[in-house]
Amino acid sequence: MLRSIALAAAMAFSALAAAADEVNVYTSRQPELIQPIFDAFTGETGITVNVLYAKKGLIERLKAEGDRSPADLYVTADIGNVKAATDAGLTQPHGSAAVESAVPESLRDAGGHWFALTTRARVVYASKDRVAKGAVTTYEDLANPKWQGRICTRPGSHYYNLALVAAVIAHHGPDAARDWVDGLKANLARKPQGNDRAQVKAVWAGECDIAIGNTYYMGKMLEKEDQRPWADAVRIVFPVFEAGGAHVNISGAALTKSSPNREAAARLVDFMLSPEAQRLYAEINYEYPVRDDVAPSELVSSWGSFTPDTIALTQIGDLRSEALKIIEETGFDN
Repeated sequence: MLRSIALAAAMAFSALAAAADEVNVYTSRQPELIQPIFDAFTGETGITVNVLYAKKGLIERLKAEGDRSPADLYVTADIGNVKAATDAGLTQPHGSAAVESAVPESLRDAGGHWFALTTRARVVYASKDRVAKGAVTTYEDLANPKWQGRICTRPGSHYYNLALVAAVIAHHGPDAARDWVDGLKANLARKPQGNDRAQVKAVWAGECDIAIGNTYYMGKMLEKEDQRPWADAVRIVFPVFEAGGAHVNISGAALTKSSPNREAAARLVDFMLSPEAQRLYAEINYEYPVRDDVAPSELVSSWGSFTPDTIALTQIGDLRSEALKIIEETGFDN
């Protein structure tokens, strides 16, 4: 279904040119996660938002299209993905006053090329039955031999885990990060596999006692009747770095270099960072607003509070290739 939507959208986008009252968005985020925000924007402004969804390959598409690209905004998840577009010379400064006022400096590019829309924390899902409260407090502790055979995670080469390893490098240096990855690997209950929800299912099934995952998956599991038992079997724990806070990542956006509808795109950016849209976006995705004056949803708030790490996301993005090298050299996914 999504593939057919993407293909149809691609055919339509190939015929698009600059048009009044339109914005063209390339996104790797599933349409149901962001379409309500675009619908609200259209209802308020009359500006149509055309969306091209593709799980992979959007940066390559932007490169191939060059100055002829109809894309105005690139919307994606993970600092590495949004920063890669900037590093490839595919973006331009956003020109939005809302970004400067609403988005903390650590969550946006100093040159104005990319910015966060929402955040999520990478946390521990701990078994309510087999892990005592307070047993996990730091990311560093996940490499402690006391967890041998008790941890589940998705592959280390996935960008969620690469960002976490990059954060370990930022805090402790590459040698200590390699030791940490080796220690975490020694504590795995099984070969890294599946997505974040699959790890929580494994805790529920007794295959492991703790899992690493993003916060919003708790909300996603609670939406589905067959997955609620997985969610009910665990509690969310917010680890911190020994000299920092909880690791966070983003869903983010960047204005494309080729943007044919720059003024309308800037209006969309302003809207997505407005209190109304921030509240809606965070509630739909079970993520955290970037605005300090917008609270998380009641459900997300029930998971507990945490202090975000202060390492700038630009640094996390810059260290992702080094993180991947460590994952590959340690054979973490084997």
